[in-house]
Amino acid sequence: MRSTDVGVIGAGIVGLATAFALTERGVSVTVYERGVPGQGQSGGQSRIFRHAHDDPRLVAFAKTSRLMWDEWADRFGVELVSADGVVAMGPTAERRFAVLHDMGGLAVRRIDAGELRERLPILGHFDGVAVLDERGGSIRTTAAIAALTAALSGDVIADEVLLVRPTLAGTVEVRAGGVTAEHDSVVVCAGRGTASLARGVGLALPVRTGAHVRLTYDVRGEPPPTLACLQDGSGDFGETGVYAAAEPGNGRYAVGLSSYVDAPDGGLLDPAALAQLAERATGYVERALPGLDPQPVDVRHCWVTELPWGPDGVGVWEADGVYFVAGHNLYKHAPALGRALAAAAAGDGLRDELRPDATLGATAPPMRR
Repeated sequence: MRSTDVGVIGAGIVGLATAFALTERGVSVTVYERGVPGQGQSGGQSRIFRHAHDDPRLVAFAKTSRLMWDEWADRFGVELVSADGVVAMGPTAERRFAVLHDMGGLAVRRIDAGELRERLPILGHFDGVAVLDERGGSIRTTAAIAALTAALSGDVIADEVLLVRPTLAGTVEVRAGGVTAEHDSVVVCAGRGTASLARGVGLALPVRTGAHVRLTYDVRGEPPPTLACLQDGSGDFGETGVYAAAEPGNGRYAVGLSSYVDAPDGGLLDPAALAQLAERATGYVERALPGLDPQPVDVRHCWVTELPWGPDGVGVWEADGVYFVAGHNLYKHAPALGRALAAAAAGDGLRDELRPDATLGATAPPMRR
């Protein structure tokens, strides 16, 4: 059967952003989602929006996305990124500050201990390097997913896609549990399932799969008026890869580690290793964040799909009208990434920096010539 112009597989934030961008272009779209929209790798109450990356190209991508988050907020009439900022601490923050400074046009600056205390009143004593990204903040994930899903309400099919394949007619066939349809092109944003669907068209995506743990804690006393997101790479409190963001209202704070548990070939996870990550997160809270009650009130386990060139890496593989999106830490980039994917699927071509050989988001980005 002939279906809509474009099929999008996966209704996480990137899939929804892509589908929404397609409708803005007047392109008909079908979104396939086997579960509840936004409850896979996009799940949880908050994510960090930050401009800081090692790769200047990804900083530029973040700048575009930040403006688009504001556009969405105006269109949907709801706050989508908090105004509390992001505080980064340690050598990584200093290195990335140099990249941000060179980019220009970003409200990013070093702050002293006094302002650090104002921005992050739950933090214990710290006198090292701290950098503030004023236009960073906590992404209101639930509001974002709800707004995009509502805008696409008639375009989302609750079904699991089993395979995608090009046809002799030049279309792309999607076979799901109860649906078989053809589209001019298809965008696959299926998280952990992307690599397996790519194998069906002969592509081997170099995705490392695992899972991490994010725990949420109550703020002691009255919620502070300002509660910045945190990226702590200092090691002063016993961990060098911590990220944290406030939930709406600043009464709760979600904390996670950049460490994760490997799942070879997307297979079984070690439950003891996952439990250890949770224990480490709580230990960090006890040492570093005395403004939080160290008894977690919520636990979120989430899949990780990381590319070999770095934890912020992103790439798009293309084969016969099918686009496969892979990477980790993509939530913040969803508006700009969705728009770029929509343009490719509509026939405008894929941006060069999104192709895998460009290694966008590399920890050590390629030299400019």
